[in-house]
Amino acid sequence: MKAFEEAHAAFVQHHLERRSGERRDRLERGHSHAEKLFAQKVWWPLKGHFDGLHPEYEVLDWRGRPYYADYVYSPGQWSLLIEIKGYAEHVTHMDRTKYSNELNRECFLQGAGFHVVSFAYDDVAHRPEVVLYLLRVILNRYESTGSRVERVFFADQEIFRYAVFLARPIRPVDVSARFSIDPRTAVAHLRRLCAKGWLQPVHRGTGQRTLYYEITKQGLDSGLW
Repeated sequence: MKAFEEAHAAFVQHHLERRSGERRDRLERGHSHAEKLFAQKVWWPLKGHFDGLHPEYEVLDWRGRPYYADYVYSPGQWSLLIEIKGYAEHVTHMDRTKYSNELNRECFLQGAGFHVVSFAYDDVAHRPEVVLYLLRVILNRYESTGSRVERVFFADQEIFRYAVFLARPIRPVDVSARFSIDPRTAVAHLRRLCAKGWLQPVHRGTGQRTLYYEITKQGLDSGLW
């Protein structure tokens, strides 16, 4: 948590120092709870850095009016525009005109070269593993550096965080159900975490069959949760 807080503060400060006027004010006012939660629960576990990510990014809509996206990720030749949408703001408090304008804006931004994706605030807050999975699927399509090794590492990291959350020995069936993967893949991840020293197997009786996996002190000291 400390590593994230320091990196996030530096990330925001970096962009504040490079903005002025309304753009700076918008970052100070607009980058609030939902945006920070996305950074903490989704982006940081996925990437471990904020390189190429721009908060409260100004773009123009189809009418030429300024619009500030929650985030734009632009690592090179392509740009991903990310929105975190609360139910009240984007559903219950939206009239027909606002609804039409939002759809028109998204279509225009797609035509302007942005890959537009939206995530529900409730998922970011309460089911970040779903957002992580979906965002990884999207990024894997565009990132040539998104190697299998990197994907496996972050999957292991998410499973370890879930083991900490459970506060009890974790089972393959827990991993399989939580992340919608088959049992063999779940076992492979758990064994890899054992090889890293983050988990240790728990055997029943004198048999060699492993039914549970416990978090080790090395895992807790890793700071990856």
